Amino acid sequence: MDLALLRTFVTVHRAGSFTRAAALLGLSQPAVTSQIRTLERQLGRPLFLRQARGVTPTTIGDELAHKAAPHLDALVEIAESGPDEESPARTLHLAGPPEFTAERALPALTALTGEDGQGYALRASFGTAEEVLEGLAAGHHDLAISTARPRGSLLTATALCDEEHVLVASPELAKRLGPAELGSWGAPALGALPVVEVHESLPLVTRYWAAVLDSRPAASGAVVAPDLRAALACVTAGAGLAVLPRYLCGEALERGDVVALLDPDVPPLRTYFLVVRTGTLAMPHIARAHEWLLRAAADWC
Repeated sequence: MDLALLRTFVTVHRAGSFTRAAALLGLSQPAVTSQIRTLERQLGRPLFLRQARGVTPTTIGDELAHKAAPHLDALVEIAESGPDEESPARTLHLAGPPEFTAERALPALTALTGEDGQGYALRASFGTAEEVLEGLAAGHHDLAISTARPRGSLLTATALCDEEHVLVASPELAKRLGPAELGSWGAPALGALPVVEVHESLPLVTRYWAAVLDSRPAASGAVVAPDLRAALACVTAGAGLAVLPRYLCGEALERGDVVALLDPDVPPLRTYFLVVRTGTLAMPHIARAHEWLLRAAADWC
């Protein structure tokens, strides 16, 4: 079986589209289509179901991808690194949510970029869970940090850490709630305050309200900015209340810039997953970064 055909097949399987695979491979779409048809003729079975948008692998296609992909990745690793142990530094491509990646993951991985880390180069991309997992599956990234556990066996996820969510506001805004003891306000009182969020759908506030107050927030977003660091800055300035991860607002809480409005016995948690393409942990630079992050995460919980 031609390795070039297998490489094209695995790329299509990961990309979910002939068009995206062609862009990744530097080929024309007709060339990719022709190679997949050639491989299907050799095997005597269809590997993909063509759909209006992209392709879906058949059972045979999934089985072949899961058998072939790790070995092809290993061959690419050998070809790019060469036999010399002092070959040029590898580049690690990491993707994840902007705040967690910037505040947690990237500082932890900087040790890998020096001489002690064998001179790894590090490149980071930010995006939603859907975006980073899609990019990982398509081969754009080596590692992805996601708040969603991927389905199927193409990607392998390992729980990285949990983040605690805290309902915070500026001290001045908290005074508007009245003389009640801090942490004893209910949904009606809290619903009277403006909300700072990362999306119009209020995902963090809605999840917090459901878990802690057994209700839905009544207010709409007064400030919506797609970055939790911007949300913290707005809360500190008195723009409204927000639900933020403790790792991000912990120092502001210690300084008194913001206060926690509630102190539930069981605070809401969100799990982060460290995700790779199945089989790629055989590559040393990915395996070392994976292990490095897991060790660092033990101090984040």
